[in-house]
Amino acid sequence: MLDLAILGLLQEREFHGYEIRKRLRDDLGLFANISFGSLYPALARLEAAGAVVSSELPGPGRRSAEPVPATGSLGGELAAFRSRRDGTPRGTKRARKVYRITDLGRKQFEELLASDEPAGTDDARSFGLRLAFARHLAPPARLGLLERRRAQLAGRLAADRARVEAGSAFDSYTRSLVEHSTETTEHDISWLDRLIESERLEQQQQQQTGPVVRPDDTRPRRRDGEDHTVKGTVP
Repeated sequence: MLDLAILGLLQEREFHGYEIRKRLRDDLGLFANISFGSLYPALARLEAAGAVVSSELPGPGRRSAEPVPATGSLGGELAAFRSRRDGTPRGTKRARKVYRITDLGRKQFEELLASDEPAGTDDARSFGLRLAFARHLAPPARLGLLERRRAQLAGRLAADRARVEAGSAFDSYTRSLVEHSTETTEHDISWLDRLIESERLEQQQQQQTGPVVRPDDTRPRRRDGEDHTVKGTVP
């Protein structure tokens, strides 16, 4: 899931690691406890696989390729050399890595986004992540995502109702919890039914009149090294 989230964010534009963590926590809201200890190994893994590339931007006031000044002090010149070798002269900020997605990363993102949820994962969290990036899916795949989730919830609803019917020994509090779960699932199914109906209607309109343009819909069309966004049709 983390790989999918990172690649999805980098579809929009390049980010520093700090910015990726902030977007995962604050915007997606699905990785509230993510730490740099989890994020940077994931970025390193994606970079090793060729899905992302990184480059360094110098910090404010950073100088490069300047000769080490002669101070007349061997200790002072050694300290200056070490500082210049490390790329962080005194009084300046360390360079930050910027990550961007590659063509291979875009392909991997599309495959992850269209795939079924891995067994043993939190299906609600996984679905929420996929829905957040659903604009990148082809219309049939987007509809399939919604229908699969509805089928999952329909199965859960049937199981909850069976528990209520068989739970004659439940006390009032336990029964209330099960009933609450049932009502929540029913609400989610109704919400999905509206999304599915809207998606089907939109696809029918596209078949009849051509693609529907959404004023607020933007989709990144950026090759490596480019930075622009094209407004256009539903992906």
